Amino acid sequence: MSLKNVQFTVAAHVAAVLGDRYGEYVTSAILAGSVHAEATFVRRSIAKLAKAGIVIATRGKHGACTLARPPAEITLLDIYRASEAPAAFAIHGYPVQPACVISRQIKDTMHAVLDDAQSGFEARLAGRTLADLIADIRRHDGNAIAA
Repeated sequence: MSLKNVQFTVAAHVAAVLGDRYGEYVTSAILAGSVHAEATFVRRSIAKLAKAGIVIATRGKHGACTLARPPAEITLLDIYRASEAPAAFAIHGYPVQPACVISRQIKDTMHAVLDDAQSGFEARLAGRTLADLIADIRRHDGNAIAA
């Protein structure tokens, strides 16, 4: 069974809309419509981005949010960390079988491999800004982003 975690991509989606509308306040209803997800899920993403200082959010009937700084100053690593998404890979929890050399050593060996992969993943995210993401979206679409 494959489980997918979308916290990072939803947070990036929200940030991209806010980046495209930089300087404007956007409601969670508009953001939820763009993501095509439940407003409560999107509001949780907004809260995490706000807690990390990426988004400024106001609450209440007329609540809305905006980016706290320009898209060129926000890395995808900032958004990834703010989203509190789990690491990309994890070690299975099956018990070690003492009679099997692979079973005895796989978890320790894979920890090193996966730590290296996670570090590389995060380094790549650190090298890309929200402005880069928005530019890529526009280039692929040929138009401005429409929320």
